[in-house]
Amino acid sequence: MIDTYGYALSEANGKLSPYRFQRRDPGANDVLMEVLYCGICHSDLLSAHDGLGRSIFPMVPGHEIVGRVTQVGAEVTKFKVGDLAGIGCIIDSCRSCPACSDGDEHYCNNDRFTASFNGRERDTGAPTYGGYSKHYVVDQDYAIHIPATIDAAAAAPLLCGGITTYRPLKRYNIGPGMRVGVLGLGGLGHLGIKFAKAFGASPVMLTSSPHKAEDARKLGADAVILTSDKDQMGAAMGSLDFILNTISAPHDPNPYLGLLKRNGTMCLVGMPEQPLTVYPMSIVWGDKALSGSLIGGIKETQEMVDFCAQHGIGADIEIIPIDYVNEAWERMEKSDVKYRFVIDLATLQPEA
Repeated sequence: MIDTYGYALSEANGKLSPYRFQRRDPGANDVLMEVLYCGICHSDLLSAHDGLGRSIFPMVPGHEIVGRVTQVGAEVTKFKVGDLAGIGCIIDSCRSCPACSDGDEHYCNNDRFTASFNGRERDTGAPTYGGYSKHYVVDQDYAIHIPATIDAAAAAPLLCGGITTYRPLKRYNIGPGMRVGVLGLGGLGHLGIKFAKAFGASPVMLTSSPHKAEDARKLGADAVILTSDKDQMGAAMGSLDFILNTISAPHDPNPYLGLLKRNGTMCLVGMPEQPLTVYPMSIVWGDKALSGSLIGGIKETQEMVDFCAQHGIGADIEIIPIDYVNEAWERMEKSDVKYRFVIDLATLQPEA
């Protein structure tokens, strides 16, 4: 076993504090990484609050992980020592069900996918610990190559936030001539604007906050609709081909469905903890669709990272030391970050 250390929660809604634990020894198909950066995702907070009722404590969060490969197993061909590698939400799946066979490991039909934290290893049942830590051991088939041309810190949030917004835009063939609404300007929304722009579409920021308009345009939005302004909302009815809904707070989706053109689609990628109410007429009138999307498989995540390297896309980040993580969580709950926190794991030192 490999002795390592990180920051962990001992109970729901507690504070993160230094924690020593062990990783498994690398097997023939595994790579050992020294973690360099780890993004902070809203899902970290959801698990910390035990919002889904299945949190495992002690918990080392973090599933937006970029590190340097320091050791490879005897059968590893995908990586070599010194490579930059990434780990997202998924570190294993059954590998044989229809979803896994199609490259959709995130929809694994057999006991779901194995999460990079707050999960259990499929063979041993041992808890998985995340990227708020110094080292990580992962099967090469579930790791992502991080191109040398991309900023490693800005790449970390791409491994969850990036694929979450990239996948639905690709799935719905977003491209030139299309007006794409991005609902919510945060960790997901700011990447949604960048991807829509890179796909050749015209991004439209949908926000209730007037002070976010300038930032949205700097990120690439061609237009901004203030959803708190009835006149603007009325004028924009039926003007959008697609809406990427990134909001994780409870909200009413019906007014936004009215912004869609005939045959338009709103795709949910945010994860409110409370149900949303949709009036049938909001989608029946105009043959509209309401859909959802969850992260993406390993192959598509690699495709997304390579696309980002080609188009100069990275998350807008605030880099923090590990001992600031509790304050960062508090700020994230208040949406006080532009637009993702990333932990610099060089600041993580073992306690004496």
